[in-house]
Amino acid sequence: MTIEMNEKKLHEKFMRAAIVQAKRAYANGDAPVGCVIVSGGRVIARSYNRRNRDSDATAHAELIAIKKACRKTGDFRLEGCSMYVTLEPCQMCAGALVQCRIDRVYIGAKSEKAGCAGSVIDLLHVDRFNHQVETVFGVLEEECGSMLTEFFRELRSGKKP
Repeated sequence: MTIEMNEKKLHEKFMRAAIVQAKRAYANGDAPVGCVIVSGGRVIARSYNRRNRDSDATAHAELIAIKKACRKTGDFRLEGCSMYVTLEPCQMCAGALVQCRIDRVYIGAKSEKAGCAGSVIDLLHVDRFNHQVETVFGVLEEECGSMLTEFFRELRSGKKP
């Protein structure tokens, strides 16, 4: 196997861990977005969307995972860490990624209506900010996207997800 293939499998492994988190959100009636943060080849934080469950507009998977990772490391700076998230971050989460100085984010599905890692606007690469986040799209994109599509189809049809 080539190095690239091994690397791809590693990224898919971590995205699958994020998908497990997204399924927890789905089961709770929240948009299926899941997230893990990795440091040194190990998951140090994981979370899923809890906006509906917690009645909290800020309870996004990324923000909850960032809080957990900061507590674990004892620092607000998450330099040397990578995030795997099933859906492109919104403006709030993209801002948090810049603020915590995470190195890179691996994104499953794009968010054409609210994505702030390049789809609508790119807050992760603003030259005037003190930090830019390396961005990789398309890790298990079809699996991440189909879960979101199914969730919103059920929501529109009146079935509770």
